[in-house]
Amino acid sequence: MNKRGLASDNNAGIHPVLLDAIQEANEGHVIAYGDDRYTARAKELLMQHFGENAEIFFVLTGTGANVTGLSALTHPHNAIICSDTAHIELDECGAPEKNTGCKLITVKSADGKLKPSMIMPFLHGIGFEHHVQPLVISISQSTEMGTVYKPAEIKELADFAHGHGMFLHMDGARLANAAVSLNCNFKDITTDAGVDVLSFGGTKNGMLFSEAAIFLRPGLAKDFKYIRKQSMQLASKMRFMSVQFIPYLEKEIWKTNALHANRMAQLLYKKVSALPGVQVTQPAEANGVFAIIPKKIIEPLRERFFFYTWDEQKSEVRWMTSFDTREEDIVDFAETLKGLL
Repeated sequence: MNKRGLASDNNAGIHPVLLDAIQEANEGHVIAYGDDRYTARAKELLMQHFGENAEIFFVLTGTGANVTGLSALTHPHNAIICSDTAHIELDECGAPEKNTGCKLITVKSADGKLKPSMIMPFLHGIGFEHHVQPLVISISQSTEMGTVYKPAEIKELADFAHGHGMFLHMDGARLANAAVSLNCNFKDITTDAGVDVLSFGGTKNGMLFSEAAIFLRPGLAKDFKYIRKQSMQLASKMRFMSVQFIPYLEKEIWKTNALHANRMAQLLYKKVSALPGVQVTQPAEANGVFAIIPKKIIEPLRERFFFYTWDEQKSEVRWMTSFDTREEDIVDFAETLKGLL
């Protein structure tokens, strides 16, 4: 059996119910490229969660959702403002800049979150042809640092963006983890909070592969079908992507999985925080724990439980829990860490 680690929720397998749904959809023929009953039903369900005006497009990857969504909002002379820890900045190999042609302007943030006061200094040179023109604020929910935006914080950013003629984009790769952390529904932290375009992720929460670019303001998706095709994000056998969303939403697997992953992170946070020599650096609001540990024990610990180093200079590591993380995994990890310390 493959050993469970704490490196990434991407490393986890597929939830059995979602795997069964893929198998059930494998009978017979349906029209390709999304003109099938599974895709239609998945869109209906997503509209129930995000609003009847939501326009939904399934894509292959989270990077694909981010890049295509941002491409629909911008021109190459625009700029996209994000946190310095944002996935679009650190982990997408320059794809947002290459494909949109836009400059990413990063804002230093200790907890991965942005505030209007942090963005305001970058809104200069507006209308001046020698400067890129900021047009999008992009945030992650939950953030790459394991923190979560409250609905009021998102609304404040959305109002700020719209007041300056800008858009608010949300990377929702872990939106489910944020929603259960806040005990709210998806709409509370997206549509109702003023988000314009959302990348809605499923891969990190039990799906095989399936993400969605969701446009929450009418008119923004006018040319998106062409952008998706040119970006190589239009799957021919889309039924196997969209069918996963049906039980994911109907049976609230999104909630069950995210609740469990978050609970495992809380357990991990509690156990490692009590250990001398461990300095937890962020509140564990979703399914990630960040900590500074002695450099000499990182490799011996990683040999037992695979994980990533977040900041080598500070000896800060990241431990991620998943829908299939077990309590015994956390106990075993904490005991191993304690022994090495």
